[in-house]
Amino acid sequence: MDRSDENMKRTFRLTAIGHVERDKSDSELSGPELRAQAVRIVMDPSFVDALLGLEAGSDILVLCYFDRSDRSVLQVHPMGDRDNPLRGVFATRSPARPNPIAVTSAHIQHIEDNVLHVVGLDALDETPVVDIKSHAEAFDTPYRP
Repeated sequence: MDRSDENMKRTFRLTAIGHVERDKSDSELSGPELRAQAVRIVMDPSFVDALLGLEAGSDILVLCYFDRSDRSVLQVHPMGDRDNPLRGVFATRSPARPNPIAVTSAHIQHIEDNVLHVVGLDALDETPVVDIKSHAEAFDTPYRP
């Protein structure tokens, strides 16, 4: 196997730093409704020190692991609507993908100890959170030379 084949077969191990908690059940919400509802990101207490500098009113990027997504799906009709043309998952925001890592921007409403209260997150209840990054326009806006 040449080096490029080895790189394609590598596996990674991620550690959840927290999880999403919702007041409404997942079956009550769909699509845009998920983002409209306030949720809690409950952090593992061992990562609380990493929250220093985040505050109410801040925008963040939340990386989640969509652990219930189908990893074998490579093409979808966006938003599950068959009227939408079939697209490769890399051209959509579908949760079904080979590595179901989600990136969503969210707005911090407030922080209590190890719990971030946010709005804008499109993750289901109990979804693992694998990273949080502060929103930085210089990095989070596409670069156009």
